[in-house]
Amino acid sequence: MIQLPINIDYTGKVVVVTGAGGLICGAMARAFAQSGAKVAALDLNEDAVKKLADELKSEGFICEGYKANVLDKAVLEEVHQAVIADLGECDILVNGAGGNNPRATTDNEYQHEAFEGCKSFFDLAPDGIDFVFKLNFQGALLPTQVFAKDMVAKKKGCILNISSMNSYTPLTKIPAYSAAKAAISNFTQWLATHFAGTGIRCNAIAPGFLVSAQNYSLLFNEDGTPKPRSAKILAGTPMGRFVDASELLGGTLFLCDDKSASAISGIVLPIDCGFSAYSGV
Repeated sequence: MIQLPINIDYTGKVVVVTGAGGLICGAMARAFAQSGAKVAALDLNEDAVKKLADELKSEGFICEGYKANVLDKAVLEEVHQAVIADLGECDILVNGAGGNNPRATTDNEYQHEAFEGCKSFFDLAPDGIDFVFKLNFQGALLPTQVFAKDMVAKKKGCILNISSMNSYTPLTKIPAYSAAKAAISNFTQWLATHFAGTGIRCNAIAPGFLVSAQNYSLLFNEDGTPKPRSAKILAGTPMGRFVDASELLGGTLFLCDDKSASAISGIVLPIDCGFSAYSGV
């Protein structure tokens, strides 16, 4: 059980969450389930979503786990039919699958600091960059193509994308991830406009800096001590701390609620401990 930051009743709603095998989207799936929703947890890591589903069902909630590659539309179509059979048609889609890749990350922050043997901008692997763009952008586009059909038929629904603070101002070292998340913010606005006449709303959240398995090596040394990058981040964050994954749940539950956020579509909500508000001076 998690302590929900906001009390919204999602009873009867079918919520599909991609990337639910991870820290952030696993917490989102759990929050929706605890709010009464029937949750379809999707991830390439089948063991992770099956474990999540088993845990939630043992606690009295409704959740099914499905192995799904968000870059394979045929697989998504199969999962879609399974979700309909098990839980019903999709009401809310959370496009949470995404991430970075070491092949698309530089060792140095600035070119003038490049040193012999480091992986600089000129050494970034095209396949690594391609993977990051596909995972983040197509990984949101393809599930939307599949599951939003249910919403169009119902003439109501909600799509929530996961953007990033990198979409506002790119971070050093991760050019592909920053650009891909900027694409997600743009895509969110495009979807909000495209689906406006069908009753579907589309928004995004932009998490600030969280510590996760994905970025741990960028922020901390092997012995757990913080790297200079961590100090830079916290110096630019007015609240002086990293965001906790649980702090994304209030914005998520609010934006997906048809009553509370009925007129909100096409926005990207920063949840960043003030990072986006601070000029550094």
